[in-house]
Amino acid sequence: MIHHGPKLKIAVPNKGALSEASTQMLREAGYKQRTDSKDLVLVDDEAHVEFYYLRPRDIAIYVGEGTLDAGLTGRDMLLDSGADAEEILQLGFGRSRFRFASPKGENRDLASLEGTRIATSYPGLLESYLAQQNITARLIKLDGAVESAIRLGVADVVADVVETGSTLKRAGLELFGDPILESEGIVIQRADADPEAVTRLLHRLRGVLVARNYVMLDYDVPESVLDEAAKLTPGFESPTVSPLARDGWVAVRSMVRRQEAHGIMDDLWQIGARAILVTDVAACRL
Repeated sequence: MIHHGPKLKIAVPNKGALSEASTQMLREAGYKQRTDSKDLVLVDDEAHVEFYYLRPRDIAIYVGEGTLDAGLTGRDMLLDSGADAEEILQLGFGRSRFRFASPKGENRDLASLEGTRIATSYPGLLESYLAQQNITARLIKLDGAVESAIRLGVADVVADVVETGSTLKRAGLELFGDPILESEGIVIQRADADPEAVTRLLHRLRGVLVARNYVMLDYDVPESVLDEAAKLTPGFESPTVSPLARDGWVAVRSMVRRQEAHGIMDDLWQIGARAILVTDVAACRL
C-alpha cells in the first residue's frame, strides 16, 4: 500500500494506567507497537505512522504546541494542560473521576472551600473549575500522592483523580461535592491538524471499539416471523437476510451489543429462530 506525504505522528503514554490499554488498543487496530519499554520512538512504515512514547501528562502539550498530529491521553490531563488540542474520540478505558476529599467527619460542601488551601496535581483543571464556581482558594501544587497533604499540614482539602476511592479512604479522607470531571482515555489532535491525516487512525480505533462491544449473530428463522426477529436484531444499517434451501425459512446475520447477546438469543429462540450462533468480531470498518 502506497502512502504519500509525511508520516502521521502519534503520541502514546509511556507508563501509568493508560499506557498498557493504549498500546493494546493500537495493536488491535493493526499497528506495530514497541516490545522494549526503553524505546522512545517506533516507526510503522506499513501503516505510515510514527509513534512517540511520552509521559502521559506531557502528551497534550506535545500535540497542542509541537509537531505531533495526535495522541492518546486522559481527558483530565488534556484539560489540566490548557494545551491547544481537542478531544476527538473516547476510548472507553481508564475511567476515573476528579473529586474533592477532606478528613472524615468534617462534612464539607462546595461553599466551605472558600479561603481554604487545596492540594492537587491538577492545578489547571482545578483553577478553571473554581473560577466557574466563583470560589477563591489557594492551590497547593503537588506532583502526585496528594492524600498525605492534609495530615502533613500542607492543605485543608485535596482534589484528586479517583478510580475507586480506596486510597483516600485509607488516608482517613472522605469524598464530597459533585465530581469536578469524569475522565477516560481519549484521542486528541492539534487544533489546526489536518483532519484527513487523522481519519485513518480514527477509523481503525473505532473498528476496535465496535469489535470489543459487538458480536456477530447468525440465526435461521421462519419468514413469517422475520419482521419480529429483525426488530430484535436491527444491526447497523439493517440485518443481512438470505434465503435457505428449506422452504419458508431465511438465514439472518446481524451485529448486536456483546452484553445483550444472550438475552437476544433467548428472545429469538422464543419466537422460533434456530441455529443461533454468536461469533467474535476481530476488526471492522463501518
